[in-house]
Amino acid sequence: MTKTDQEKGDKLNPDTLNLSVDGKQVNKHPAWLGYALDYGPLIIFMLVNKFGASKTDPVQGPIYGTIAFMISVTIAAIIAKKIKGKLSPIMWLSIILVLGFGSLTIWLRDPTFIQAKPTFIYLFLAILLIGGALIKKPLIKYVLEAGFDGISDKGWLILSRNWGIFFAAMAVMNEFARAYFSFDTWLLIKIWGVMALTIIFTFINILIMTKYGLNLGDDEESDETNA
Repeated sequence: MTKTDQEKGDKLNPDTLNLSVDGKQVNKHPAWLGYALDYGPLIIFMLVNKFGASKTDPVQGPIYGTIAFMISVTIAAIIAKKIKGKLSPIMWLSIILVLGFGSLTIWLRDPTFIQAKPTFIYLFLAILLIGGALIKKPLIKYVLEAGFDGISDKGWLILSRNWGIFFAAMAVMNEFARAYFSFDTWLLIKIWGVMALTIIFTFINILIMTKYGLNLGDDEESDETNA
């Protein structure tokens, strides 16, 4: 799996700010900054939850982690907006849900709310993508067209359907993990499990899309070699 495959997978992970653009510098800022803004808040969430835990108060760790997550997401969004000039509608939705569900978690001292946030985003994306595919409007094309050159109209419909099904499955997985595992285990799955599954699914779909005209850049590399 190449670095480019991972970067394309990151673009479809709704838990990140999606600042990275094909591994290139954005507005003269290094590519690693994009990854720091994407995954930094999640890692901070995990660390504060772990080290802020209390033996006498089982919800202290999740509460502290949620507070840190809300603050770090807000800071990352401000930096990302300054660098990119704007944030995508999906990211605005994600930020609003983080702040909304996070506030409920803190106010009611119930981690269930912050855990349910990904489910709402996954279901929203699933409905959007599957619905778009059914009416022959592959909405995913507007997000990925620049990075997936040459895909036919049929290919975009299939890609939209595939990712819609993927997000629906992720919603089910999040609810299963939330219901049957501890908060710490759920958080590990949310960060590392979702990242791994997204990258693997991206790689699989890249292979599928080669049958529908996806240009992997092999021709350009061959031309440069021959030159």
